[in-house]
Amino acid sequence: MSRFLRWLLVILFVLGAAAMIAPGAFAQSGPAEVPVQLIPLTGPANDSDAEISGLAWWGDTLFLLAENPNLYASGDYSGSFFALDKADILSYLDGERSDPLEPREIPILSDDIPSMIPGYDGFESVTFVGDTAYLTIEAWRLDAEMRGFLVPGTMDPDAGTLTLDLNMRAELLPQTTVLNISYESILAVDDGLVTFYELYGPTLNDAPFAYHVSADLQTLAEIPMAPLDYRLTDVTALDENGQFWGINYFYPGDTYAATDDDPIADQYGEGPTHAAHDQVERLVAFQYAADGITLADVPPIQLALDSDEARNWEGLVRLDDRGFLLVTDEHPDTLLGFVPLPEQ
Repeated sequence: MSRFLRWLLVILFVLGAAAMIAPGAFAQSGPAEVPVQLIPLTGPANDSDAEISGLAWWGDTLFLLAENPNLYASGDYSGSFFALDKADILSYLDGERSDPLEPREIPILSDDIPSMIPGYDGFESVTFVGDTAYLTIEAWRLDAEMRGFLVPGTMDPDAGTLTLDLNMRAELLPQTTVLNISYESILAVDDGLVTFYELYGPTLNDAPFAYHVSADLQTLAEIPMAPLDYRLTDVTALDENGQFWGINYFYPGDTYAATDDDPIADQYGEGPTHAAHDQVERLVAFQYAADGITLADVPPIQLALDSDEARNWEGLVRLDDRGFLLVTDEHPDTLLGFVPLPEQ
């Protein structure tokens, strides 16, 4: 036997032994996943009954949208939302404090909310343009179809209160017959607002669109929306390139949203914990244009999963150039988290 053949046999033996000792050691592990750093909260907003369903920046104040603010009605106020100062959030993330943050209440001035909105089922999303707030409300009709309503409000910087005008509202029609599904995201654009439905999967919604709504809520137009499996539960503001991010979430119990085909995972791969669990928790990038919204050619940010218990992320904002803040509603509890931007 030649020296070359002897060396070749040795190399093949070593490789075979390594494969037996560590199966899959030479396989790729998939794209990186990003862990969520939890920011502990205390006070009423930390109670799961608050059902925080959206986040938005009002200046340097993080606005936490309670789904049913009327639970906190008191005196002259018909309810309350919640807020945190950015400085307190950064102080916690920078290790300058370790105690839980306590969101303060933002009292609401308005007519009685449930009696003003037929079939009222709760607030779902919020965004700000200056001191003007825009919020979506989910509602039921007598025929069991869902409806969304877009309503405005005005923040009083001195009093720290929000005055809602529930008489000035735009009605947002459903795009599927799935119950308990409505419009869960709002994007402020130069010439108005864009509201997003929760389900854009092609098996459920064969003509997906977003509503473009004028700032006075008097004019609505449909603009094409990219197909997207699972649920879309909130979006960030636009950046200077016309891009924004959205929460793309799947809870395995939502069998109506299940699919065997996930084009995003097919294109970019699944991280190790997503490959091991049934839920999907990721941030997806979009490109906005007046004539339609498309998926941006950017890898999704997959959140590292630590158990089979899905986290129903329903609120999302950017945090400067650091990353994102996101929040769950009552499942599995109220969780406020920070997700850093992935390393390039």
